Amino acid sequence: MPAISVENILSLPRIPQVDKGVLRERPVKSLTTAPSGFEGEGFPVRRAFAGVNLRELDPFVHMDQMGEVEYSPGEAKGTPWHPHRGFETVTYIIDGTFVHQDSNGGGGTITNGDTQWMTAGSGILHIEAPPEHLVLAGGLFHGIQLWVNLPAANKFNPPAYQDIRAQEATLLSSYDGGALLRIIAGEVAGYKGPGSTFTPITLVHASVSPGATVDLPWRRDFNSLVYVLAGKGSVGKDHRPIQTGQLVVFGEGDWILVAADAKQDSNTVNLELLFLGGLPIREKVVHYGPFVMNSEDEIVKALEDYQAGRLGRIPAAQMPHRHPGDIEISKE
Repeated sequence: MPAISVENILSLPRIPQVDKGVLRERPVKSLTTAPSGFEGEGFPVRRAFAGVNLRELDPFVHMDQMGEVEYSPGEAKGTPWHPHRGFETVTYIIDGTFVHQDSNGGGGTITNGDTQWMTAGSGILHIEAPPEHLVLAGGLFHGIQLWVNLPAANKFNPPAYQDIRAQEATLLSSYDGGALLRIIAGEVAGYKGPGSTFTPITLVHASVSPGATVDLPWRRDFNSLVYVLAGKGSVGKDHRPIQTGQLVVFGEGDWILVAADAKQDSNTVNLELLFLGGLPIREKVVHYGPFVMNSEDEIVKALEDYQAGRLGRIPAAQMPHRHPGDIEISKE
C-alpha cells in the first residue's frame, strides 16, 4: 500500500499529546461492516456507508472502497461518461492508476497517493477509466471515492477541479512515532492539508504500525468517522475490535482512540485507516443516482437538464474509453 510514505517517520512533525485529564474521548456509537458490490462497468467495491443514517454521516453522502483487487490482463474496468450535480467527488488512489476527464476541462492521471477533487456544483459530466497499460498487463488497484455534500447555497456553483499530488499531502507522525498520518484535507492539531472544500471537512489516511496506538485530536463541532482500509485493530476505551471494511461512527468529544493489533495478516503490514469528519450541513438531502439535492423537484430538474445537455457536453477531444473487451490481449 504505497500511497505516500517516508523512510524515517521520526523526522516528521508530531501531533501533540492529548491532555486526557481535560479533553473528552469520543465514544463509539456504531460499528458496521460494508457490503460488497460492483460499480461502473463491474469493478468491485465495498459500500462503506451502507446501513448508516445520513444524519450520522453529514456532510458526507456516500463512499466506496474500490478494490483492493489484483487484476489479471484484460480485467481492469472503469466507468463510462456520467453526470453529477450538487456535491463533490473525492477520489483517492492508494495503489494503481485511474485516468479522469470531465466536461469542464479538468482531469488527468491519479496514482499511488494522488487525489482528484471534483466539484460538480451546477452540473458536470466525467469519466474514470484504467489506463491502457493496466488493462493490458493487469495489476493492483485500490482507492476510495467519497461524496461530500454541498450546502444549498453552493449546489449551483460553477464546476471546479483540484489535482492534489501525493507529495502535497501534509505528513505527520503520531505522538509516539507509531503511525504515519497523511492529511489530504482539513486540519489536525494545527496542521493543514492541501484540499480546498466548500464544506469544512477533515480527511486523513493513517498507517498504524502493529501494536501502536493513536490518540488523535478532533474538532468538537465535527462529526467523526473511521473506516478500516486494511488490517485489524480496536477503537475506543472499550477496545472494540475492528477489521478491513468496517466503519466506526463516534459520538461527541475532543479526541479519537485507535490501536493496531500486534499481529496483522500476512498480506497486511499496518492497520490502514481513513479518518473522516466534517461540519454537519443539517439540510434536507435527496439523493437519486448521481445527483444530491435538497428536494425532489431539484432532482427532477437535474434529470431534465441532463437529458437536455445542460449539465455539460462530452469534449470532442475526449479520453478514449476502452472497455476491456475492446482490447486484444496477446496470448503469447
